[in-house]
Amino acid sequence: MHSKLIQHCNQCGAPVTYQVPDTDTHARAVCPVCGHIQYENPRNIVGTVPVWEGRVLLCRRAIEPRHGLWTLPAGFMELNETTEQGALRETREEAGIDVELEGLYCVANVKPVSQVYLLYRARMLHTHWAPGPETLEAQLFSREEVPWDALAFRTVRETLQRFFAEQQAGRYSLQVFDID
Repeated sequence: MHSKLIQHCNQCGAPVTYQVPDTDTHARAVCPVCGHIQYENPRNIVGTVPVWEGRVLLCRRAIEPRHGLWTLPAGFMELNETTEQGALRETREEAGIDVELEGLYCVANVKPVSQVYLLYRARMLHTHWAPGPETLEAQLFSREEVPWDALAFRTVRETLQRFFAEQQAGRYSLQVFDID
């Protein structure tokens, strides 16, 4: 399903129409003037599950959506960066902390908003953080301390539940799940 957000061709500026091109299976924004096809693709969210002595660092959002609620440090991947670079950048921007990545932990497909989350397990290098402008505060939480009713996104809840269960078991595996 497409969102029909594209109204004009990004090549020549003419109004587009939505149709299924001969070589495709999905309706796309097609320019009737120059023939350019514009694709709408999912957006990648990259971030970390930063850990210090078994506790996870969460950030309380200073921005919408979900202002004031808790989340993992994550955000939109930028052009010309790897998922690892984006995860490190977002963690620095939102939590003001440096981490060492310990491997990809979570791939979450959030179909209703066409997003794919790529979250890395990360070891915090120190406990001095300085949240950026998108974060009201950051705090370490054990499983019992997590403000479960004040988490910003279902993806964060699912990731934390899986992480703490695996932490208790003493081994981690790549978590892949869908949120419909």
